[in-house]
Amino acid sequence: MIRVAVVDDHTLVREGLTFVLNAHSDITVVAQCASGEELIAQALDEIDVILLDLYMPGMDGLETLRRIGSVTKTLMLTTVGRDRDIRQALSLGAGGFVLKDSTGSELASAVRAVHCGMTVISPAAAMSLSINHPVLTPRERDVLAMLGRGLSNRDIASELGLAERTVKVHVGNVLAKLGVPSRTQAALKADTILNPS
Repeated sequence: MIRVAVVDDHTLVREGLTFVLNAHSDITVVAQCASGEELIAQALDEIDVILLDLYMPGMDGLETLRRIGSVTKTLMLTTVGRDRDIRQALSLGAGGFVLKDSTGSELASAVRAVHCGMTVISPAAAMSLSINHPVLTPRERDVLAMLGRGLSNRDIASELGLAERTVKVHVGNVLAKLGVPSRTQAALKADTILNPS
């Protein structure tokens, strides 16, 4: 069971997110917080994933991330995300970024992925990142390099010692972050991104 804390300054949003997540048998919301301050007062070791609103009055999502560090995996949530804020959240250790117009299934999938240590950025959020300087995790850089060599998901999984399903998730994240629709286009960008001049 993945234990989630929902942090948002709007009561209706918190309750809606809680309802949506609790509808999944492997996820349970163990805390609802209206602010970063309320979250910090929680027993963070009893929370697996924090669903954290980026823009809140008082202690916003970025400051909350600074305070909690990497104690708990965090998935950022917002209606819009500025390029600078998305990058800063990722650099502070956020495990992913989803927009509030995501479906319940997309949100649940993102929670599961972050819980497994993957980085998740919804396509809409990825589009606000600069295509020239995407923020890739070390594992995503490995995957991109192998896409550049034309390897299949099965071959990549074999070389990296990963499950093919995990590689598929990484490939999806790479495509979203690069803002491209296909593996071929990602492969064409691989050298430029991995070896900038």
